[in-house]
Amino acid sequence: MSSRGTVFRETMLGRVHLVGEKTDRPVRLDLVARADRVLLPHRTTQARLTGRIRIAGRADDPGITGELEISPLARRRVRYRIGFDLEGRRLLLDGWKSVSWKRPLTSMTVLPYTLYEDGARAGAGTLRFPLATGLLPFLAGFRFPRAAEPADGPEPAPRWDGTPGRTEVWYTTLTDPATGTGVWLHHELVAPSDGSPAHAHGWAAVFPKDGQVEHARFGPTPWERRPDGFGTDDIRAVPGRLTGRAGPFSWALSEEPQGPPLYTFPRWSWRHPWLPASHMLPAARARYSGTVRHRTGELRLADAPGASARIYGHGNARRWAWLHADLGGGDVLEIVAAVSMRRGLDRLPPLVFLRLYRNGRSWPRRAERSAVGWAGLGRFRADIGLPQWRIEGRAGLRRIRVTVTQPPERTLALGYTDPDGSPAVCRNSERADAEVHLERWRGGWRAEAVWRLSGTAHAEVGER
Repeated sequence: MSSRGTVFRETMLGRVHLVGEKTDRPVRLDLVARADRVLLPHRTTQARLTGRIRIAGRADDPGITGELEISPLARRRVRYRIGFDLEGRRLLLDGWKSVSWKRPLTSMTVLPYTLYEDGARAGAGTLRFPLATGLLPFLAGFRFPRAAEPADGPEPAPRWDGTPGRTEVWYTTLTDPATGTGVWLHHELVAPSDGSPAHAHGWAAVFPKDGQVEHARFGPTPWERRPDGFGTDDIRAVPGRLTGRAGPFSWALSEEPQGPPLYTFPRWSWRHPWLPASHMLPAARARYSGTVRHRTGELRLADAPGASARIYGHGNARRWAWLHADLGGGDVLEIVAAVSMRRGLDRLPPLVFLRLYRNGRSWPRRAERSAVGWAGLGRFRADIGLPQWRIEGRAGLRRIRVTVTQPPERTLALGYTDPDGSPAVCRNSERADAEVHLERWRGGWRAEAVWRLSGTAHAEVGER
């Protein structure tokens, strides 16, 4: 059965006080919210926002984007995060309605907010939903569209259609904020090229802040297709839930998506597998709660930041590097740099697919831009090695430099076997370091943002 989503429109009016100004300015915010499931008050629902913001005399941006968290009962809040342009500056509106049963109308219609620019406070204000004129159009505008295939994310069911020579991966990486421990759960389907039966296998690993990296494998076991994701024996990786056992490991985690899907490769490559592989995140980031037991201890996780991702393709690259970096404040950097195994492509330098999700927008605007540039010119460059690797490139008025460090004591080497039987080795660290410099051209290159992650970046380098 096709699932239904929710679409609604909301208009709020108010005022803002910008830093450096003496008086407030009128503000109008017109939003369209789209959620991938039916909005129900007892659960937390994530929605994508688009629309227009007008600040009298200063801004009129009809292309704003952002995210909305609707959680009136579970968290007693409705939170808005919206990115918009103000005279060439990129601002983030961050605010929430604090639901109170003593003041139901006021708490659900008044939105205090703060404006930020590169993490620094740029203003503050309050928006109000106009009940007298806006309530009836608001209620009448609700829609619950049916989607045979979600427009902005993959179906949870496997992509594999029975064709030999394919592999499909569901993996999750996260960091425990209490202990600094990194966690890696890897679930993989392999359909051998010789037509023999497909099998499932994978592993679990923990990367303690103090102590040895631990891991355990499961499988191979016969593949059994499930309609809701990966499953074999008592191991499951389905939307919202991760459970399983492998040797001394056992885990039971809930997953709460945060933000929209993020396509590391071009979106079309997920629906049409013409490239050697495709990679995407069903949600740009997520929060995980539950337990992970391993040989020397137990992790009790509460809202641990991380993400799940999916890969579908013909096998591993000849050489590759990967990074997932939660930059804080809802910002995420995802990188895959790889040299293909295909003849001709294997002679090229690494193709870089870089997606920076920041202030509700993805940069570069198109996923192909970092990999192919313009007719081959302006491709992003990768220097892949260990214990350190680098990425740099420019798109539009921005350029980026990324340096990733994987200390040997925090790195785990594991072997893969491709569908054609050839081996590959990955060296993974869920406690990597990363330094990211983002610059913008304003008559010269000027720093726009700098992020330094110590032990919270998730990274990998692989080779034949």
